[in-house]
Amino acid sequence: MTSDTIIAKLWSQANVLRNDGVGYNEYLSELTYLVFLKMVEEQDLNNQIPVGYRWSDLSSLDGTRLLDFYEQLLIDLGKDRIDISEEQYKEHINNGVADVIQEKEDDVSNFYIINKNELLKKIFHRAKTAITEPKNLKTIINAIDGIDWFSEDRENLGDMYEGLLEKNAEDTKSGAGQYFTPRAVIDAIVKVIKPQLGETLLDPAAGTFGFMVAANKYLRQHNDYHKLSDKEFEFQKSQAFSGMELVNDTYRLALMNALLHDIDPKDLRVGNSLSENGMWMKNFDIVLTNPPFGIANERATRSDVTFETSNKQLNFLQIIYNSLKKDGKARAAVVIPDGVLSGSGVGAEIRRDLLNKTNLHTVLRLPTGIFYKPGVKTYVLFFTRGETDYNNTQEVWYYDLRSLNHFTPKRDKLKFEDFIEFIELYQNGNLNARKETYSKENPNGRWRKFRINEILEKEDVSLDLHWIREEEEIRDIEDILQEYEVERVELDSQINEILKEVRKIMGV
Repeated sequence: MTSDTIIAKLWSQANVLRNDGVGYNEYLSELTYLVFLKMVEEQDLNNQIPVGYRWSDLSSLDGTRLLDFYEQLLIDLGKDRIDISEEQYKEHINNGVADVIQEKEDDVSNFYIINKNELLKKIFHRAKTAITEPKNLKTIINAIDGIDWFSEDRENLGDMYEGLLEKNAEDTKSGAGQYFTPRAVIDAIVKVIKPQLGETLLDPAAGTFGFMVAANKYLRQHNDYHKLSDKEFEFQKSQAFSGMELVNDTYRLALMNALLHDIDPKDLRVGNSLSENGMWMKNFDIVLTNPPFGIANERATRSDVTFETSNKQLNFLQIIYNSLKKDGKARAAVVIPDGVLSGSGVGAEIRRDLLNKTNLHTVLRLPTGIFYKPGVKTYVLFFTRGETDYNNTQEVWYYDLRSLNHFTPKRDKLKFEDFIEFIELYQNGNLNARKETYSKENPNGRWRKFRINEILEKEDVSLDLHWIREEEEIRDIEDILQEYEVERVELDSQINEILKEVRKIMGV
């Protein structure tokens, strides 16, 4: 059974569950819990799951017993210790179960199963189900049971899961598209960054860990992992890839995505990268990331942020270039909204700081219509951290993939092949060999160089540069309506948060 077939079969159940009030995002969370349990059983790793909480225990039930057991399972598997009865304790002891204990407090005995699996506890931390109909839960379990998951290798399973993530991102009302960067963009970025074995990589806005998964794929395709020593292999598996994700449910998806791609990241953490909790992110060789879009503002509370601003993307940009090693080799690729690259005030100061501390050698102007969140306009900044903090950028090369192009997330999708010219012109490892395709004779050439003085002479140090003239875009009415719908949902969410804070202050 191919990955596409598995995706289609599993996603068809999402429409069934819509009648149960279960959204796509919630459905994907349910799949994450259930697929994890199924995988463990298929791989003969049931000893990783506390006895009584395994796939066979769940799938053998029906009706209200099934739903009640599932609800309790989600709670218990996120704990360090699971409460059991004395009868269960004695039964486990008689059956040779090792991870059970008895403790006495004020002459009262308490009995527990010890949950030693850290990954298990992370995936099920504060987990809960949105399913209310037992028959719908049984439908999903039967669908999972009907799939021959392990006739394919783990890489294909990973592709399957990423396909489900993309399906989820298509539901713009859920907001899932905000953390889903198109795979073609990620793959093109990784291709020109060229991660190497032994390097440490970070995504401070990890989402579902897509950048790190793509980097892992690249490394496996370009290196023979069988020749690695045990120490080198363990480094690639658990230490090479790191990240931080703010939203618990998205963090769960990231953990599963990593697991299915044979990554067990020691530092994939849940938390706010812009707070003191993100201070651990220092001295990385590579940062690949797409910080969250949106009109919501957020000040950084980290002590290492130089310029204070409420602009979330500008704050992310600062922590990104400050998280790189100062060795002249550490590099980053960051997807940034257009608005970050122009405007006066603190934004201009941060861009000037970026040009000083890093060699901002390449800017890729991405097309519109490629994100599941409508109306998003973005660039990708490619830079290398300097050994000093001054005068590192001397020239910036721009590739304009937006002008004279039109894509949509579903009908006319951006493909990896659309980046081939950019990848060839990028000249990784030999930037001095770059040659412009733009000229007075060819004003629509997409590859153009700007010297640092051309940028610094602008009062706002604008990096939002483009030169190709094109006719006014005639936008599809469906895209416009979808864009307004998403913006309305965002505004409603912000108003609700403000009202919540006001009520809290007023004590009502």
